[in-house]
Amino acid sequence: MSQLNYMERLLDGVNVERLPMKSLCRTITTGKLNANAMEEGGIYPFYTCNENPYKINSYAFDLEAIIISGNGSQVGHLNYYKGRFNAYQRTYVVGDFEEKVIVMYLFHYLNYTLKSYITQNSRKGSVPYITMPMLENFQIPIPCPDNPEKSLAIQAEIVRILDAFTAMTAELTAELSMRKKQYNYYRDQLLSFEDGEVEWKALGKIAEINTGQKPSEILDTEAEFDYINAGTTRSGYCALSNCEGDTVTTPSRGQGGIGFVGYQNKPFWLGPLCYKIRSIDNKALINKYLFYILQSKNQLLLGLKKEGGVPAVNKSDLAKLEVPVPSVTEQERIVEILDNFDTLTTSIQEGLPREIELRQKQYEYYRDMLLSFPKLEEVAA
Repeated sequence: MSQLNYMERLLDGVNVERLPMKSLCRTITTGKLNANAMEEGGIYPFYTCNENPYKINSYAFDLEAIIISGNGSQVGHLNYYKGRFNAYQRTYVVGDFEEKVIVMYLFHYLNYTLKSYITQNSRKGSVPYITMPMLENFQIPIPCPDNPEKSLAIQAEIVRILDAFTAMTAELTAELSMRKKQYNYYRDQLLSFEDGEVEWKALGKIAEINTGQKPSEILDTEAEFDYINAGTTRSGYCALSNCEGDTVTTPSRGQGGIGFVGYQNKPFWLGPLCYKIRSIDNKALINKYLFYILQSKNQLLLGLKKEGGVPAVNKSDLAKLEVPVPSVTEQERIVEILDNFDTLTTSIQEGLPREIELRQKQYEYYRDMLLSFPKLEEVAA
């Protein structure tokens, strides 16, 4: 029997009662600390409105909890934790769950619906954020409320199915992360030079550094040339090019892209918010080597970022960045090794993201099916 038929039978004719979250959790509160209360090397998790927790040496909570980011770019993001932890004053802590609800069932349902609920219930034109009444009155569907044993059995089966897909995605994501770390480690080892082993030169002395311009038309559908601008991926397509291939690129302005280094192996259109970096003399400096060395030094590029308004890297600061320049023969050897290693790891890495995307789509498909309960009037009809 197919999984689909099994789940249809599981949910067929199920009566559903929607209960406010405050009736399912005896604790709905916030932390008390400022976001900068984190401590390096702390022994307890410290949850703020960022995606991942920091560390701290004191705790205010010791329970099984769902922790919810209350504002910021990650508003509505969920974390689950059991044990001692602390929290920021705009981070919500939901715990002490009633016996009628399974905590991971609640976690999956909140993860499915909470962010859209926050957006819909925030003031129009304002940055979305959570208020205590919004969370307390958030409606949670409880199947078979008049039969607690059956209700918990249905919740447990929903959790089992969704957790299985979540676990597969997490395993694949961990594998992808390991492969990337492995590649970065060997690349950085190969590009680490002893004092006096190579000559260090200012980037502006050995390479041209320029930005492009906005094209007359940016296409959404695939065209002959990539449009490379701010960010870590192409910004669209163009029918024309203004820059040749074998070129290193790095964003000059914008959120999220500063520090990213790309290599364009074919002609493309260079936008106004991105630098192209090309060797002045290919007989002294190979562009692909320059790509690898700058990619390994992305933390230095991040260190050049000017805050205030839109983050940016000034051309004059970029030109002063010193890079090691070994002999062309050594550059060619390094490029050959890293190209081969990149081909090997990319074949794995490209397969993993496709697999992760597939598993995520499967998770979303079954989540939508399992957690889209009919309303009471629909069941009665």
